[in-house]
Amino acid sequence: MLLVDCSNCHTPLQLPPGAPSIRCALCHAVTLVADPRSLPPSSSHSSSFHHHHHHGGHRYPPPPPHAPPGPPPPAHGGKRALICGISYRNTRDELKGCVNDAKCMKFLLINRFKFPESSILVLTEDERDPLRRPTKQNMRMAFHWLVQGCRPGDSLVFHFSGHGSQQRDRDGDEVDGFDETLCPSDFRTQGMIVDDEINATIVRPLPRGVKLHAIIDSCHSGTVLDLPFLCRMDRRGQYIWEDHRPRSGVWKGTSGGEVISFSGCDDNQTSADTSALSQVTSTGAMTYSFIQAIERGHAATYGSMLTAMRSTIRNTGDELEGGLVTSLITMLLTGGNLSTRLRQEPQLTANERFDVYTKPFSL
Repeated sequence: MLLVDCSNCHTPLQLPPGAPSIRCALCHAVTLVADPRSLPPSSSHSSSFHHHHHHGGHRYPPPPPHAPPGPPPPAHGGKRALICGISYRNTRDELKGCVNDAKCMKFLLINRFKFPESSILVLTEDERDPLRRPTKQNMRMAFHWLVQGCRPGDSLVFHFSGHGSQQRDRDGDEVDGFDETLCPSDFRTQGMIVDDEINATIVRPLPRGVKLHAIIDSCHSGTVLDLPFLCRMDRRGQYIWEDHRPRSGVWKGTSGGEVISFSGCDDNQTSADTSALSQVTSTGAMTYSFIQAIERGHAATYGSMLTAMRSTIRNTGDELEGGLVTSLITMLLTGGNLSTRLRQEPQLTANERFDVYTKPFSL
């Protein structure tokens, strides 16, 4: 299978044998390729004729029909987000509310943090375009899009709401002996996405001056980005940073950029057996508590964020009964049984240690 760089966004694409062209799943550009049979066997990718011409700056997915027209955001200080919400509809793994989680996060990014709608890529089963559904292949390509061409001053966000799991670590880089995974919509047939791949794709390439925040709303998600350090906080708000760097000495941090991940629960929450996925009820906790912390004015620092999120999860049953929800939650989080889904306390992981109570939070 040959690899071809998309002529528009430069995402690597797998070219079927003998195909004269290929359409990108993210930007929809058509890339014409030379006859693969004429290339030397050692070629790792085929030559392509650029079907679209672009001037400098970032490349974003085309805006949906309802998005307002206009140029993409500037290259420096640009904002870009990938949002995945997977309900595994009509399967034994079905979850409720994950698509609403995705809609809620998009609304938050646009209205609270001024992310341009044209720079947000949403993958859910509700998308009519099959190339924007959260399959394993589409998610992999979206990871490449998220970090492609990022520059100092850029702010990136990755939000995932769905199933997470574990599988036995085969390269010796996990402290607990297991790799954490995210489950795309077709994981039963195509397999899961392992933390090693996620780290290699969206963490290690980040250059100095680029910031990535991840909000991972799934079980076994404590270190799903394979970041070197985990912040362990107790109920009094006291914390320590645990060192999760691999014993092998392999560096799992960035190339100078900054990555901070909020995750829904610890790695060892439940069994690593994927047959137990249908009984996991924690999905939704992170999205709800993350938005609550921001809406209620507790987002001054990462420490205040984490404290507020943990408090929300502990107290959410009473709050829902009392009706104490924000306008954002009321508007978008409908149809999901949050009181049964908010079970696990958030964790914070990062590529470097810092004082969580003095470092300002921002997206």
